[in-house]
Amino acid sequence: MHKSHRSIAAIAVLAALEMAGPANAQQHPAALGDLMTAFVQPRHIKLGLAESERNWPYAAYELDQLRATFADVAEIMPKYRDLSIPDMMNSTVKEPLAALDRAIQAREGSQFSAAYRQLTESCNFCHRSYDRAAIVIQPPTVSSFPDQDFRQSSK
Repeated sequence: MHKSHRSIAAIAVLAALEMAGPANAQQHPAALGDLMTAFVQPRHIKLGLAESERNWPYAAYELDQLRATFADVAEIMPKYRDLSIPDMMNSTVKEPLAALDRAIQAREGSQFSAAYRQLTESCNFCHRSYDRAAIVIQPPTVSSFPDQDFRQSSK
C-alpha cells in the first residue's frame, strides 16, 4: 500500500473508532480486530479465490497486497497488549508468505494449497495464542466479492 493509501486507511480506522491517533488505537481493544477484518481478511480471501481459478498473475498481486497490508497493520498498531505486532507477523506469516510466493512463481496448485493452509493455520494459531480462539479463519468456499471475476483475463 502506498504511503498515502496507508494514511487514508489509518485515518479511516481511527475515525471509525473515534480516536485521535494511532497511539490511541493501541489502547482500544477493537482496533486490531477492526484492522484485520477490514484490511487483512479480504486480501486472504481474494488470494484464495485467485488460486482457485489458477489466476497466477492476480494471486501474485494479492500476495503483494497482503504483505503490504500486514506491514501497514504493524505500522499503524505496533503493539497489542504485550504483543509486538511486527514480531508476531514476522514469526507467524513470513514463511507461509514466502512459500506462497514460490508456489505462485512455479504456478503449482498443490504447493499453493499447502502454503495457503500454512498461512491460514498461522492466523488461527495467533488467534488462539491471544485469547481469540473463537476467530477461526478458513479458505474461502464462496466469493464475498460478487462484482469481481477471479478468472484470468484473456487480455
